[in-house]
Amino acid sequence: MGKELKNSPLHNEHTRLKAKFTEFAGWYLPLEFEGTLKEHKAVREVAGVFDVSHMGEIIIEGPDAVKYADFLVTNDVTHLKPGQACYTPMCNENGGILDDLIVYKITTEKIMMVVNAANTDKDYKWITSHASDFDVEIRDVSNDYALIAFQGPKSEELLQSLSSVRLSTIPYYSFTYGRISGVPCMISRTGYTGEDGFEFYVDPEAAVILWRRLHDIVKTSGGALCGLGARDLLRLEAGYLLYGNDMDESTTPLEAGLSWTVKFEKGTFIGKEALLEKKKKGLEKRLRGIVVEDKGIPRPGDSIVVSNEEVGTITSGGFSPMLGKGIALAYLKIEYAKEGTDVGVVTKRKELKARVTKPSFYRGSVRSR
Repeated sequence: MGKELKNSPLHNEHTRLKAKFTEFAGWYLPLEFEGTLKEHKAVREVAGVFDVSHMGEIIIEGPDAVKYADFLVTNDVTHLKPGQACYTPMCNENGGILDDLIVYKITTEKIMMVVNAANTDKDYKWITSHASDFDVEIRDVSNDYALIAFQGPKSEELLQSLSSVRLSTIPYYSFTYGRISGVPCMISRTGYTGEDGFEFYVDPEAAVILWRRLHDIVKTSGGALCGLGARDLLRLEAGYLLYGNDMDESTTPLEAGLSWTVKFEKGTFIGKEALLEKKKKGLEKRLRGIVVEDKGIPRPGDSIVVSNEEVGTITSGGFSPMLGKGIALAYLKIEYAKEGTDVGVVTKRKELKARVTKPSFYRGSVRSR
């Protein structure tokens, strides 16, 4: 018998709304409600509501909470003020990416790490196993939260009348506490769609109330409830990486195009020496964007070729409604990773003409960092 799949606190709502389901990271989650392309369009033009309750939440608390979090990840946690967050990889001693996550500084002695669903148990064990020299307590509080995302260019405008706080005062990658439609939650200006928006950390018991209210808003505004299909397409267009596809323990942040998250100038962190050595030696491969010029859709596992030589492999791929073309993320040999390089994508059917570009294919309403 395989391991039983987990259900979201909103599972009965999704069933009632006749969602199509899929298995993802040990969970049984909505793939789509009204169709991936329709949901994608709603988020790009108005707003969409996502159930992302499968994400894991780990609390680090104590006098050394900030110091320890800073030791665990590559980005700089010490410069965060309470109410601020940062995106960061967490690496092993070899510089391989254990996970990519968001660090929330709640107070000077309390940090919350939001991790990928498939990695929650692995991350928790890693975090607890390296804490012996730090005065901290660590708790997996994933079951204490449902997580709902509201994303799109009109998200602030549509939500403000429901919010107890002025949403315009929350900067990008910042958060506060308040009520949305009377439901207490942590309100975070974060998301993974390339659009402006918010994520609400809420008691699972209250999640249905909030979900239904947000559903009412998108129903009357031209928005949509969204599943994992739209979420994956939106993040790919924005050039955002998916753990397990575009990065894992065999890749470093330097190769994955996440050098901006590696703060070598800060104190010691796990993987620092290995990453410095990798930087010194020079990279052999680099994650890049691929735009297909022919008709055809690139898929994970497809080869990238130049003059019949295999020079890379696609890790994420699909059709971009915004560009009207196939797009992909791929690891390329460093000598072929230059922007504008002409390449071929070998699909099951044929070889497609394509070119190398920066991974961000489309920039929506998302705030600048």
